[in-house]
Amino acid sequence: MKTLIALITLIAFGHSAYAEKGWLTNIDDAKKIAKTQKKLILLEFTGSDWCPPCKALKKNVFDKQAFKDYAKENLVLVELDFPRDRSKITKEQYAYNRTQAKEYGIRGYPTVFVLDANGKELLKKVGFGPNSVEAYIKMLKDAKFQ
Repeated sequence: MKTLIALITLIAFGHSAYAEKGWLTNIDDAKKIAKTQKKLILLEFTGSDWCPPCKALKKNVFDKQAFKDYAKENLVLVELDFPRDRSKITKEQYAYNRTQAKEYGIRGYPTVFVLDANGKELLKKVGFGPNSVEAYIKMLKDAKFQ
């Protein structure tokens, strides 16, 4: 019985360790949540353990409390990671991430999209910037009204 409960919990709470931090790893899951909660989707393609601009975006924006507060109310967060250390994600997740990177035409990291609940692109941002969490939140708010 405990094994069954653990399995159900794993399925319910996402595909990776990022789910516990509020980041999903599947775009279709994010669309479902965005529709029910009437939120936008922030989709990040990153190289978390090797890409300096990706690390800067995380440190200077995504890890800041102001961003976390804004995201909690307005966004469904999705991270598709391409770590150099492949033990950080499953082979299945890596294959999914590669498929999505091709579909979204990823050419550099980080690349961040803002999508509506149906997956329509509202914003595409390649690279790190704006440099402050306040400016980044403003960029996200502006994308909402495009």
